[in-house]
Formats: sequence, structure tokens, C-alpha cells
Amino acid sequence: MTLMPVSREPTDRDPLSAALRPPIDETEEEKAHRLADEEAAKRVSLAIDEAIRLEDKQRKKRKLVRLLLLGQSESGKSTTLRQFQRLYTPNAFREERILWRAVIQLNVVRSVHTMLDALSDIRRGDVYPSSTYTSDPDSDSESEHQVSLPYHLDELRRHLYPLRHVESLLIAKLVPPNEHEATTLGVGGSNSVNGNVSYYGSHHSQSSRVFHHQEVFVRPGASWKLRSTGRPQSAGTTGQETVDESQTVLHHCCSDMVALWHDPVVRQILRRRKIRLEESPGFYLNDLERVTSLSYFPSDDDVLKARLKTVGVSEYSFHMEAGSETGTEWRIIDVGGSRSQRPTWVPFFDDVNAIIFLAPISAFDQTLVEDRSINRLEDSVLLWKEVCSNKLLAKVDLVLFLNKCDILASKLKSGIRLAKYVRSFADRPNEPETVEKYFRSKFSAIHREHSPIPRKFYGFCTSVTDTTTIGGIIASVKDMVIREHLRASKLL
Repeated sequence: MTLMPVSREPTDRDPLSAALRPPIDETEEEKAHRLADEEAAKRVSLAIDEAIRLEDKQRKKRKLVRLLLLGQSESGKSTTLRQFQRLYTPNAFREERILWRAVIQLNVVRSVHTMLDALSDIRRGDVYPSSTYTSDPDSDSESEHQVSLPYHLDELRRHLYPLRHVESLLIAKLVPPNEHEATTLGVGGSNSVNGNVSYYGSHHSQSSRVFHHQEVFVRPGASWKLRSTGRPQSAGTTGQETVDESQTVLHHCCSDMVALWHDPVVRQILRRRKIRLEESPGFYLNDLERVTSLSYFPSDDDVLKARLKTVGVSEYSFHMEAGSETGTEWRIIDVGGSRSQRPTWVPFFDDVNAIIFLAPISAFDQTLVEDRSINRLEDSVLLWKEVCSNKLLAKVDLVLFLNKCDILASKLKSGIRLAKYVRSFADRPNEPETVEKYFRSKFSAIHREHSPIPRKFYGFCTSVTDTTTIGGIIASVKDMVIREHLRASKLL
């Protein structure tokens, strides 16, 4: 039997192994150098692995926080979002203040149009029992008899006619030309951008009333901000010397707008029509001289009060710029509150850390815009019950904001009695503290009775436009969300 010669070459023909294999004729000195190099390379590799591990740990530590804002339309959801931005991304908030000037201008124009709308069809009872403000000599006519517009108000109406053009300019700034629906999602009627709405004049009162119910909508995101003025280069002074046509016209009409707002006849008509402009978002009629100044620059409070509705669901993502959680990513989802948009809420219930539910308790004497047969407070109560009982949200903490307590106090002080609209309130004192306590107990009982599993009740009486008090409340909510949902990530 012939034996095959033994080959000194390894049977492993893997080129990588061959490259890493020590030389056959390696000396002891060369071996020592090689082992030292390998040890150094191993230390580098372990350091890289440790860096990756720490980075992954840090990423988990800064886990995404998802917060959902729920509530009916005009409950204060968008204002709550802006408060978060003001408190925790202050630099970005300050830079964007100038971009809200067009929205504030539009809010002012809309408020003036609401007053002029009310003047398009006035009755004797809207003014005074006497014929002081009417051309009809028969002072014994019924209070519902139509009368002529007083001369001084007719003059103001003519002086304010240029605001028609201003509104068209502002809508064109905020809404792209192809977004026709954004100006017609109200209660029908013509598109004011196309000049099809007649605002003033008694013979066009029906068109005016239709227009009054329309509202400008924009798509979610920052595109409307880019269209409004462009992003400022500096948050400090940019915009103070930038005078646009709309601001010039508003400045010119300021004295007439002030006269219209403070006219006793107009105030009487608004009261009889139950039009409470001061309770509405986007109310600046008490600050007309300031907001119509040629050097006007929006303040934090101005931005928080601004009214601009969006179509669909808006998701805002930002990293904390202030506080102990600087760098933490937060996503706050602001969903539409109108009845037609509520079916879109459910997909956002998944993987949400907490929900802030806003119930405007000042609306106990108001009805929904989309359905005048439904009381707004009743709608909030039913909506709260649905959210509490939803099994998808069984383990989600619910934070209740009983909102617009400042407007509530004003209403009660004016003599409006809650018991007239909420019979179960009975003969309790018609005072803000008593009313707030009553509502808090009612919403707490619903939370306790309808939650699938027991959970803690978080309830606050708020005025989300009040920067003084809401800051502490939002800080408490933030800490609660982190404590309850991110403890495992050791965020605190």
C-alpha cells in the first residue's frame, strides 16, 4: 500500500481564514507583536459595541411620547397644542409668531363682518322702544317691525367696505388657489375669494347670514405659514417694519372698527341675537389699536387666541428644548372635533401614551354648529363617556381639561343661571367655584363608572389661553405621562 505524502497546507481553503492565519514560520517576537495587535483591535471592537449599546439604551430612554388631544370643535385643542409648543419649544414658537399675523388679521375682519351681518336686518326691538333710531314715525309698531339702519351705523358700514378686499387677500395668503373647499366647508354659500358674497346692504341679508357661518379651513402642516409671510430670519424684530396691504387697510379702518364695537346699538343687537364675540376664539376687538398698528408684532397671547381650523388630523412632532427631558421627542396629535370627523379618531388610539380630553364647560347654553338641536355640554358629556368606555383605551390614562373656566365665570357673573340649562344643578349657588366642583364630580363619576378597568382620574379646571395658570397644569400632565408610561425606560 502506497502512502500519500502529508501536505503541510491546511485543508481550509477559505480565503478569509487563510488571510488571518498566522504565518507558519512566525517567530516568537513576531507572535508577541501579533497578539498585542489583536488585543488592541479587540479592545477597539468592544468599545464600539459598548458605544452602540449605550446609544441604543439612550434611544430607549428617549422613547417617543404620543399624546392625543380629543374634544368637540372649538374646545381648545389647538390652543393646548400651542401651549405645549410655547413651553417646551420656545425658540421655534417665538420664530413663528410673525407668521400668525395674517390669521389674526383675518380673525379681526371676521369679527367685524359678524357685527355688520347683524346690522343687515334690524328690528325695532333690537334698538329701543322709542323711534330714536328709526325713520318709522309709528312708535307703537310691534318690536319685530323692520326699521332702517341708523345713519351713523350706515356711515360706519360704508367706511368699513374695504375690509371685503382685505379678507380676500388674507384667504389667498392662507389657502392655495386649488383649495376651493377650504373656504366652503361651512354652511354652504359662495366662495368669498371669488367675490360672490355680498356682505353689506339690507337687500342682501340672506347672503350675509350664509357667509357668517362659513369658516376658513387649511390643511394640516406648515404650508399655510410659508404662504402667509415666509419664515422670518430673526425672531427679535422681523415683521415690525414689514407692513403689508392688509395691515395698512386695517390701520386705516381702526377708528371705525372701534366705534362699531363700542356702539350701544350694536351691543344691544348682539345681545338680542345672542352673539357673544368675546367668548369666541380669535377675539381681538378689545385690542384693535394695538393689533392694527403698522408696527404690530403678535405676542404669545395673541398667537394662543388665534382661530384657524384645519381639515383632518394634524400630527405635530417636536423635541423638548427646555426642561429635564430636553431632546425627548413628543408627538401630539390634534384631531378634528366636529361630528363628521370623529370616526377618524379610532386609528390613533393605538400606542398612545395619554389622552387630553377638553370639555368646554362654558358652552352649557350653546348648541353645536353642525347640529343646532344638540347642546354642546351634553355633547361633551356623551363624548367623554364614549372615550372612557372604549376598550382600546382601557390602559390609557385620560386627562380631563374642564376648559374655558374664565368664560364660564363671566357668564355666571352676567346673571346667566346654570340651573336653567342643567336641571340637576338645582338650587346650588350660581358661582364659579360651585359650578366647577359640580362639573368635576359629574365627569369623575362617568370616568369611574365607565372605565373598563379602574384607573386614576386626572381632572383640571382650565383656561388654556391663560399663560399664567396653564403652564403649571401642562407641566403636571407632562410629568404624569412620563411617570406612568415611561418608567420602564428610566426617563425620569
